[in-house]
Amino acid sequence: MDKVWLITGCSTGFGRELAKLVLKQGYKAVVTSRNTDDVIDIVAPYPGTAIALPLDVTKQSDINAVVTQALQKFNRIDVLVNNAGIGYFGAIEESEEEEVRRMFEINFWGLAHVTKAILPVMRKQRSGHIINISSVGGLVAFPALGFYNATKFAVTAYSEALAKETAHLGIKITTVAPSGFRTDWAGRSAKDSALTIDDYAPTAGANKNTVRGYSGSQKGDPVRAAKAIVNVVESENPPLLLLLGSAALRNAKNKLAALQRDFDDWENVTKGADYPEGE
Repeated sequence: MDKVWLITGCSTGFGRELAKLVLKQGYKAVVTSRNTDDVIDIVAPYPGTAIALPLDVTKQSDINAVVTQALQKFNRIDVLVNNAGIGYFGAIEESEEEEVRRMFEINFWGLAHVTKAILPVMRKQRSGHIINISSVGGLVAFPALGFYNATKFAVTAYSEALAKETAHLGIKITTVAPSGFRTDWAGRSAKDSALTIDDYAPTAGANKNTVRGYSGSQKGDPVRAAKAIVNVVESENPPLLLLLGSAALRNAKNKLAALQRDFDDWENVTKGADYPEGE
């Protein structure tokens, strides 16, 4: 139980429940949020094993300060959970570049910059586990979420490459891909595009309304999700990709089946793009 966790985005949702759980189970934790007032209640009962630090993942100075203070407090970092993220609803054509770029800065570049700051620590230790919170939307794309999907597809690909680069150093990587959970993601944590184009009402508009409509009543339980993540970290052979939630499993399996059909149906065309044998 001497592992030190560093968790981003702990004010709500997965980050909050995970921070509470790891501290309750006896781990040490660096609990971060843009405003530490939002997480003081989490760390207050654990003065010896927890520290709350301000972190905006889009600011390199914040990232550097968190890593420095974490090491000063605990001397090591064993588990990094990149949880900070936001959502955005809008058809591709409706979406505002400024908002999309902001989402990429948080969901992808923020995650990448925090990871890059932690990797030297884990390389020196020759051990560590990085948990990147992606989404089933990092495997399957949905109307009204195209640019959000793009950030999460990027996280999934980045994590897979990183896992292949770091395995020999004792550093494990797991991408977590949840479906709908009762967090604030589909509530105030996600913006809508300012522009609405009527032609997209049956696709992007309908899906946005569906997702917004079930905010707060999703099947996914953040407390159970936190327990699943702890189980992964405690496992000897953690998965590269962990789906969370029955909807995530269903959508991922449907995507696999659709890909397999296309691969099989177009196999001859695919192979025909190579030079003939012997050339």
